[in-house]
Amino acid sequence: MDNALERARQRIEELRREIEYHNYRYYVLDDPVISDERYDALMRELIKLESKYPSLVTPNSPSQRVGGQPREGFATVRHRIPMLSLANAFDEGELRDFDRRVRSALPGEPVEYVVELKIDGLAVSLRYENGLLVTGATRGDGETGEDITANLKTIRAVPLRLLRPVPLLEVRGEVYMSKEAFMRLNETREEAGEPLFANPRNAAAGSLRQLDPAVTASRQLSIFVYGTGEIEGVSVNTHAETLALLKELGFPVNPHHRLLPDIQAVIDYCNRWQEERFNLPYVIDGLVIKVNSLDQQARLGATMKSPRWAIAFKFPAEQAKTKVRDIILRVGRTGVLTPTAILEPVRLAGTTVSRATLHNEDIIKEKDIRIGDTVIVQKAGDVIPEVVAVIPEERTGDEKPFVMPRRCPECGAEAVRPPGEAGTRCTNIACPARLREGLIHFASRNAMDIAGLGPAVIGQLLAAGLVQDPADLYTLRLEDLVPLERLGKKSAQNLLEAIERSKSNPLYRLIFALGIRHVGERAARILAQRFGSLDRLSRATYEELVTIPEIGPKIAESVITFFAQEQNRRVLEKLAAAGVNTRQEPEEEPGDKPLAGKVFVLTGTLEHFTRQEAQELIERLGGRVSSSVSRKTDYVVVGENPGSKYDKALALGIPTLREEDFRRLVEQ
Repeated sequence: MDNALERARQRIEELRREIEYHNYRYYVLDDPVISDERYDALMRELIKLESKYPSLVTPNSPSQRVGGQPREGFATVRHRIPMLSLANAFDEGELRDFDRRVRSALPGEPVEYVVELKIDGLAVSLRYENGLLVTGATRGDGETGEDITANLKTIRAVPLRLLRPVPLLEVRGEVYMSKEAFMRLNETREEAGEPLFANPRNAAAGSLRQLDPAVTASRQLSIFVYGTGEIEGVSVNTHAETLALLKELGFPVNPHHRLLPDIQAVIDYCNRWQEERFNLPYVIDGLVIKVNSLDQQARLGATMKSPRWAIAFKFPAEQAKTKVRDIILRVGRTGVLTPTAILEPVRLAGTTVSRATLHNEDIIKEKDIRIGDTVIVQKAGDVIPEVVAVIPEERTGDEKPFVMPRRCPECGAEAVRPPGEAGTRCTNIACPARLREGLIHFASRNAMDIAGLGPAVIGQLLAAGLVQDPADLYTLRLEDLVPLERLGKKSAQNLLEAIERSKSNPLYRLIFALGIRHVGERAARILAQRFGSLDRLSRATYEELVTIPEIGPKIAESVITFFAQEQNRRVLEKLAAAGVNTRQEPEEEPGDKPLAGKVFVLTGTLEHFTRQEAQELIERLGGRVSSSVSRKTDYVVVGENPGSKYDKALALGIPTLREEDFRRLVEQ
């Protein structure tokens, strides 16, 4: 090994250990000792070195947490020690019955209990060999789970290597989503017209079972560990010692566990958390009580379904009765009109509740919720107030049905409900209620890429009345910007230059920046190439749009609706008048596109390309990448561990290309 490579290897190892140590300080001890900027600098240095020396990249490097390509399915993992479920107790009497059963099986022996918060998430198993994470799996049916190693690696609280090596350690834990992250995720999904998660547990489970690890990484999941499966090389005698060992090895252990001397102390602790749980940043649905001695646990044994030495105390669902004073509408970033019930204030789950989201028109009709109704409310997962049911026998006849308006309540533009969707939307991109978030998207890196135009500056521009729609950005002057807070002359000049540069962006960036419903970057590129100008796209018919590969009915309807609005056409005219590019650059001659008209499908992991790089290369050479194999497919590019697409290609007789064949094809 040459000197440069050896120095790089040593530095990479130093960086990995330092980054994992700071992950431990931040996620386990909640006591960071460096700034976020310093942490980011360490990660950047590691990624830079690994990019320069790819032979030194390992699966357990911190740089690989969000790596990997989307998978075509999950393999199965058999739990060598089953992950049993717990029996439940719902009141003090059932806890005392549990204690009597334990003591009856251990006559005359002193019994201590460890009580832990029951995190409302998804149970997982993490397997470490010689201190390195090798497998992560869901609980599944207790005997067999799904291999979600790549997704679990994206959770920064999960150590990729232990703080000291252990020959074999299998750890059980609960992956969860915080209340704040859950609220943000559902707000984003609601804005996009996507189905909402019912509670943080469902959100965590749905996030962990994504085939694309990058999606999991974006969901801000965390974990608490609570026990072990197989273990070699270390010895513990009690459950309390087990939790201390897990924390010592680098795992996040919930700090609220307690070692208690008897069942009365357990009951008192459970009663205390009935109210205190609402102050936690995550959801718990009860507490778990375990016999502390591992020897006693072994002698107590288990039934086919659950251990005899543990029980879950479940909190009862908390509900309250109140009245619906009114139903109002909130307009979100993408124009979704979300109905919200204004309630007579009522105490629920530790807070005073005066509002409850009703999500959409269909839910209001399904539950027959009327203004003036007496209703039962609860918090979904102790987070979101929701109306559970109406009490029809308390109606007086004065209640008023809710009718979704046909005009936006904020700007008066037409409000439409696209076929097959639950949400009604304002069609005006300059609607004041959706303008701020729309401007943030317009200026974002993958859209118009206006450096320096972040949320804070956009907020000031709106507050000063300088911008009413995206086109107004191109009329800003230096004297408009300099008076804004923390935006001196130099920063203002830089911003104006960035705005000016954005005028020459390719057409597809402008199309994407407009925030047309369902039109992402890929669709924007296709539309720009097909129609050549914004003017021509604005006059496209539904029939023209749906005949384009990858442009389906939803995108077509959304494009037609967008350009049909007078307010939107006025904004586009202003953009063109300001000098923003609205035309596609001329296409290269067909002779420069050796893959013109060819359809490719990618499957498996490629060694020299990411999935995105391979797709961009094919498209640059005139080809098209499809997500599914059909008789119209020309080639299937096959990497390591290919999935069902490879089998289908063989069955249909479609040519397959190994990576070396693919490289020869694109490099010729």
